[in-house]
Amino acid sequence: MEQGEAEGIDPRVLRTRRDVVEAATRLFLEEGWNAVTHAEVARRSGYSKVTVYAHWPTRLDLVRASVGRICDAVDHPEPTGDLRVDLIAGLTDFAEDLADGHLDRVLGGVFERSGSDPVVDELRQQLYEAGTRSLEAVLRAHLPPEDVESSLALLVGGVLVRGVFQARPPSRAFVEDLVDRVIAPGRRKVI
Repeated sequence: MEQGEAEGIDPRVLRTRRDVVEAATRLFLEEGWNAVTHAEVARRSGYSKVTVYAHWPTRLDLVRASVGRICDAVDHPEPTGDLRVDLIAGLTDFAEDLADGHLDRVLGGVFERSGSDPVVDELRQQLYEAGTRSLEAVLRAHLPPEDVESSLALLVGGVLVRGVFQARPPSRAFVEDLVDRVIAPGRRKVI
């Protein structure tokens, strides 16, 4: 909630919203989409189901609030200005987020429901943009504009495939090799 929106709202309502969204977000990260129910969020937050339903009428409303909180909390490594160093740091950070198991539960729930509801598709896009914002900025600072999108897809896709689909944590050596292959001079153009 923006500062301007918070002005004039009863502090108890703000506290309730904060507590419920925090409980829903922890539940989403720990157990995934299916665990986020009004009853469980109410139990974990210490508020009644009636209160939770009053502010978030649907499960999707709770998930949307959780995704917003997750995206707000995204913390990327500070860029140094060195393309290779910054890409390795950003991808290593992403790989660690996948390895801790929280991010794959969030992404899995969103991927599973993609195409089922425009709100879910917006959540998928929101997660992608928040997660790749720093890497994209690094690429934009160093590569021609026409190379940014495909390079970003190769980098993020490589780490995602290794960590989620192959169920092998992307090692630093893997990340370095991936970065080197993407930024290598004279690499084939990807369309």
